[in-house]
Amino acid sequence: MAKTRTILKRQLEARAKIWPDITGQMLWERNERDGFSTVPRALPLIMNIMDDLAGKGFPIGQTYFEMWCRLYDELFLTLNRPEEMAFFAGFTGQRAVRTWKDRMKRLAALGFIGIKSGPLGEMSYAIVLNPYHVIKRAYLKKEVSEDKYRALVIRANEIGAFDLDDIDDQGALIVPADEDEKEEEEKPAKKKINRPIATTQAKGDGKARAAS
Repeated sequence: MAKTRTILKRQLEARAKIWPDITGQMLWERNERDGFSTVPRALPLIMNIMDDLAGKGFPIGQTYFEMWCRLYDELFLTLNRPEEMAFFAGFTGQRAVRTWKDRMKRLAALGFIGIKSGPLGEMSYAIVLNPYHVIKRAYLKKEVSEDKYRALVIRANEIGAFDLDDIDDQGALIVPADEDEKEEEEKPAKKKINRPIATTQAKGDGKARAAS
């Protein structure tokens, strides 16, 4: 923490020397302003790789980023503003929503998001999945260039993101042993149902009543 404060102090000092006339009020500081979202530091490169995977002429990165800026920590979104989302993603004109839907479907087909139908039609809800996992699997299939994947590996290491290690060389998700044990512990125990057993006395009484 102390090291971080030192780096911040030096950066502020350097900024003041280069731009002495700039004040905090003129800057877009997230700690002083509202309306910010958490953005992964590797997202620009991830979006670049997304566009490559979608194919030439069908960029999906901007559509993904527009959706990301609407998300909260649950990573789940109700797609109840398609016209607005299409416009913010850069699509205009009569085909705007249709083009946006096409990009959303491509994101889903590649595995970056999941889409479910509902009261708003075939595209009512979306969930955002881990893009590192998708890219690692695509790389194993030789669908991502060596240069860009290598750049992602180095960038992820720089920022302390080790999500690529979640996927093994066969493309399967590695589940830590402690999580397996936790899932077993969380499974509800089966309740034993005790059924009443007729006693000899009760059977005898029944026969007696039948005889009378």
